[in-house]
Amino acid sequence: MRTTPVVLVTGVAPEAMAAATIALQWDLPDAVVVHHRIDVGRSVLLRTVSDVSGVVEDERIDLEHACVSCAIREDIVPTLVRLAAAERWGAVVAQLPAGAEAQQVCRVAARDARLRHVRIAGVVCAIDGDRLADDLLGDELLCERGVHTSADDRRGVAEVGAAQVEYADAVTIAGTAGTAELELIRTLARPGALVSGSAGSAGSAGSAGEAGAGDEAGRAGDGGVDAGRLLAGLHDHAAAEAWVAQVRPGPLPAYAGGHVWRLDLRSDRPFHPDRLYAGIADLGGGPRRSRGCFWLPTRSGVACAWDGAGGQLSIGVAEPWGRRRPFTRIVVTGMDDGRGELAAAFQRCLLDDAELRRRGAYWEAAGDGFEAWLGDIHSSL
Repeated sequence: MRTTPVVLVTGVAPEAMAAATIALQWDLPDAVVVHHRIDVGRSVLLRTVSDVSGVVEDERIDLEHACVSCAIREDIVPTLVRLAAAERWGAVVAQLPAGAEAQQVCRVAARDARLRHVRIAGVVCAIDGDRLADDLLGDELLCERGVHTSADDRRGVAEVGAAQVEYADAVTIAGTAGTAELELIRTLARPGALVSGSAGSAGSAGSAGEAGAGDEAGRAGDGGVDAGRLLAGLHDHAAAEAWVAQVRPGPLPAYAGGHVWRLDLRSDRPFHPDRLYAGIADLGGGPRRSRGCFWLPTRSGVACAWDGAGGQLSIGVAEPWGRRRPFTRIVVTGMDDGRGELAAAFQRCLLDDAELRRRGAYWEAAGDGFEAWLGDIHSSL
């Protein structure tokens, strides 16, 4: 049985996602397209399968819980397996529900034997150029826009949109975006990811990483993506996972931008629990994307995850440090004028010299105020 390439389409703007999917279907006439949508109110997953001949399937699947994880487990992955096994089409284009992250599907594909004949060839993130900055740095919630994936989905649009851009192999922009917005995409995207879209009235395409880098990335000007390059195998699972990991010890790629700034805030010191609690809005608030890891002297055994965008912030336990020396590192990307205040806030939250001399970097404590996010203090030592 042959292996079938699959292209996943993600995004937070359904219209931009649909445009990217149609462009791929046009460029890949032997492909089958599967589109999943979640009707949260009715706890229903809607699946449409089509090819050049028309609609092949139009199904409604009742879900026990209307959420992305259930949809992926109960229908999205089985559908990919089934369409590939049919050996009727040369490729599968899968438009995921708006707000869903391709990372979940790719992780299943990397370890699930059922998908041994499915190859994730590329992950495309489709962005609406007219509201690009809001979708990546704004404070709107998915539920306020009507694209939430479950009844209790309180994620921010920017939180999801930025993560999708960071994981994608290719970013396609529908409509027009300014030079600054394109620079924002290239700053967030993984080095080597393709960025295609339109800046004002002039087309602009480039390879992500260093802002303004030139490369034949796609059909610039219409938001298209080079389907041939996708099918050839743009997706590198290990590279994608490394770029979006919370714990990143290595250096970041060179950055040169005139509209977007990036701060790599790092230290071998932990945050002071009380000062972090008091100053968390200063570090995680505002129209910025921030992610990374930190540690607390009260929880020296685990790396804590930091994931924020548009003023929404999530923290949790990422992974044990093991034999590694703990460190704190938060990478922040923004377009506002608060860069200096942010760097100062980071320094204030760290243990100072006097505290290290007096108590050291490892504290015995009954609590630290972060139990609601990180669990019982003794379970993470």
